[in-house]
Amino acid sequence: MNYIWDLLIKAERSGLTKGEIYFAAAKVYSPYMELSHEAINTSVVEQNVEINPYYRFYAIFRDLFDINNHEDMDLKNALFDIVVHFLADIDRIQGMNKREYYIRFALRDIENGMFGSDVREKIDVFDSEEKEVIASNVLRLYETGESVYLLKDTMRKIFKHSVIYANCEEKDELLIYIGQKANKTAQAKLECIKEIFLPVRFHTEVYWKEHFGIIDIKETMRIDSIALY
Repeated sequence: MNYIWDLLIKAERSGLTKGEIYFAAAKVYSPYMELSHEAINTSVVEQNVEINPYYRFYAIFRDLFDINNHEDMDLKNALFDIVVHFLADIDRIQGMNKREYYIRFALRDIENGMFGSDVREKIDVFDSEEKEVIASNVLRLYETGESVYLLKDTMRKIFKHSVIYANCEEKDELLIYIGQKANKTAQAKLECIKEIFLPVRFHTEVYWKEHFGIIDIKETMRIDSIALY
């Protein structure tokens, strides 16, 4: 982690917003690194971040922190923080390809209620990585129409131990095994995913911690741990 854009991405994944990160010009720094951490190999995201402003942005900051000028330091520090945030946003935009823009547009549509008010209310229970998974698969849904496959793919990425079984011989039915205990957040995530990807004609049966029994599959045939189908 040596660049401001890298730090902001890690901060968002750890639950911090951009506004909670404050950039300051380091008084002591390495000329070979942009971020000035006390521990050079740290992966911890701190909210007060010192950087070497001359590593990539010498032309911008060369006259701002003259060591002989100590006037208006509060204003300079505030301006420095604003400009570095702006530069970090430019970094991130330059690193995006066209598909990543489309994914952001899809997520914006979800958050603006294009998929209904229930989805709009529940989308915030997902973290940033999970939101990207959903938005990416929404884009793939537009492209392929493979809703059942994308339902399975999304479930597998959000609920790591989940398995979906299709029972289409007599009726359009999906048996969804989650692989964890039910809680309010997990239930909201499941309902949101179903609302986006589940075809209208399909009926679902959901199993949380206990799996229904499958003959010859020992893991599903444990006494007192079998759900009824």
